[in-house]
Amino acid sequence: MAGEGKALEFEQDPAGTLAITPGFLLSSVDPDSTPGYPGAKSDGETLLADLDGRVKELQEMLFAEGKFGSNKRVLLILQAMDTAGKGGIVGHVVAAMDPQGVELTAFKAPTDEEKSHDFLWRIETAVPGAGMVGVFDRSHYEDVLIHRVHGWADESELERRYAAINAFEARLAEQGTAIVKVMLHISRDEQKKRLLARLDDPSKHWKYSPGDLAERAHWDAYMDAFQKVFDKTSTAVAPWHVVPANRKWFARIAVQGLLITALEGLSLQWPAAEFDVEAERERVAAS
Repeated sequence: MAGEGKALEFEQDPAGTLAITPGFLLSSVDPDSTPGYPGAKSDGETLLADLDGRVKELQEMLFAEGKFGSNKRVLLILQAMDTAGKGGIVGHVVAAMDPQGVELTAFKAPTDEEKSHDFLWRIETAVPGAGMVGVFDRSHYEDVLIHRVHGWADESELERRYAAINAFEARLAEQGTAIVKVMLHISRDEQKKRLLARLDDPSKHWKYSPGDLAERAHWDAYMDAFQKVFDKTSTAVAPWHVVPANRKWFARIAVQGLLITALEGLSLQWPAAEFDVEAERERVAAS
């Protein structure tokens, strides 16, 4: 817990609190809960603002290292049901970073060209470069989630895809990528509230799609599909984190905490000057 005068912090690192463990059941997670955080909304909002500077500093160090030959990078993968708050994570957590060091990819339904390749083809082209923080708004996991729910792929093909995903992520990790996989978990009732709120606000109508209801009708099947994803693809190098997201403020500080842990785990350093600092100081002073 933080000391006097500081924002109320997590009692435990969110990376440990929210990472799934063997035997994990999604059904056991309360979307209204705030695991590891003892504070209220106001505390969480203060913490989010207080740690913006830390996120930005770490990201700048990552970017600087990348300019000097480091292969380190971060990939944040956001998966969720509609209205769960992926956009809020981008707008309130990722936005604290310098945009020149962020690569955001929002994956939509695949194009005809993308469909002509294996499902990971379009994902490979969006992998962040050295020194970058990549953010996937939806990802390769759509190709096992929606395909399982709608029966667009049989069990053998789904098993092939789980294995391909694990191999792909292991390769990224070997290349210096810290992978942060997040499922923002909201309840069915909360989704209904958020959909109605969009319809009640003309400024939010652009966010609403009648097709959202078609997927909402498969809620239980999606929860089962997510459970299968966790069972098959949560690995030592790329574990899944389930973030209760009925409280938007909690989801934001949780993901912020996960990013900070991932960045700190890269042991980042400011690149040493490749010139004589004092000599350059004298030159600047004399100019």
